[in-house]
Amino acid sequence: MARKHLLANIGATVGDRKPQSNSSESRAEYARRGATRSMMQSLDEMAENSMRVLEGETIVSLDPDLLEASPFADRIASNDEDFSALVSAIEQAGQSSPILVRPHPDVSGRFVIVYGHRRARAARHLGIAVKAVVKPIEDIAHVIAQGQENTARSDLTFIEKALFARKLTSSGIDKETVKSALTIDDTLLSRMLAVAEHVPEHVLDALGAARGVGRDRWEELKKLLQLPGKSAQASNLIRSDEFASVDTDQRFAVLLDDLKKKAKSKKTAVAKPAERSWSLAGNAVKVATKDTGKGFTLALKAQDASRFGAYLSEHLERFYQEFQKTEHM
Repeated sequence: MARKHLLANIGATVGDRKPQSNSSESRAEYARRGATRSMMQSLDEMAENSMRVLEGETIVSLDPDLLEASPFADRIASNDEDFSALVSAIEQAGQSSPILVRPHPDVSGRFVIVYGHRRARAARHLGIAVKAVVKPIEDIAHVIAQGQENTARSDLTFIEKALFARKLTSSGIDKETVKSALTIDDTLLSRMLAVAEHVPEHVLDALGAARGVGRDRWEELKKLLQLPGKSAQASNLIRSDEFASVDTDQRFAVLLDDLKKKAKSKKTAVAKPAERSWSLAGNAVKVATKDTGKGFTLALKAQDASRFGAYLSEHLERFYQEFQKTEHM
C-alpha cells in the first residue's frame, strides 16, 4: 500500500517534467537492447528507493574495486552492445537503482555483490562510485534475494536460470531455497536441472545465454543430444568456421536444425528380392521363384504343377543330400 501511495504522489508532477534529450535518447537505446527493466528511472524504482529509506536501508556510494562477485553466478556472459548501452545510460543520467551488497564474510572493508553486477561493472568502467544498499545477510538469504531480483526483472534466460539452479544445488543449497529464489515449482526445477546436466559444457559455452530460447526448445535439444552420435555431431558443428560466423542469437537455431535434419531415421536399404520365372516342357509346368536372402519360395502352376510339386516334396531329402555333397566338393 505504501508503494502505491508514493507512486500517486510522484505521478502527480512527473507529467510536467520535460526530459533531457541526451538522457532520453540514451535510455531509449538501452531499452532497445532488451534490458530496460534493470536501469530505467521509472516511477517504480523511484518509489522503491524511497521505501528503502523509510525502512532504514541507507543507500551509500562504494568504490567498485571493493566489490566481489556473487559466488552464485547467474549469468553466462554479458552482451557487449547491451553493456555499452548500459554504460551510456549511466553516464548520461546516473545510476537510478542501487545494487545490493553484503559485507565480505572474511575481509573487513570489502563487500560481496548480491545483485547488480552489471551496474557495478559499468561504474568501474566509468571510474565512478556505485550506489549500493549494504545488508548483512547469510548465504541462503543472499541466494533468495539474488534470484528473486533477477526473476522479477525477467532478464535471465531459461538456460541462465537452469545453470544458476545447478550451481546452487551443487553448492549444497537445498531445493526449497532454490525454488524460492527462482519462483518455480518442483517440475520446472527438475526440468531445468535435467537440461543443465545433460547438455555438454562445450555446447553450453558455444550457445551462450540463448536469449529468446525457452524451456521446450532446450528440452528438445537435450533429447537430441542423448541420441547416439549426436553429441559428437554437435561438437563438430560448433568447432566449424561456419558456426563461428553465425550471430550469437542465431546459434541455437542453427545447431537444433542441424541435429534435427540428421536425426531423422533413415530406413535401412533392403535389397530387392531376386525373382525368376520360366516354363518347363512347353508350359506343362510354370515355375516362379523369389529369393529374399533370408527365404526362398518356389511356386508351380499349369497342367503338371500339382503332380510335379508332389514329386519334389517326396524327394526333397535326397535332393538336399545331393546339395550338401556339392557344397563340400
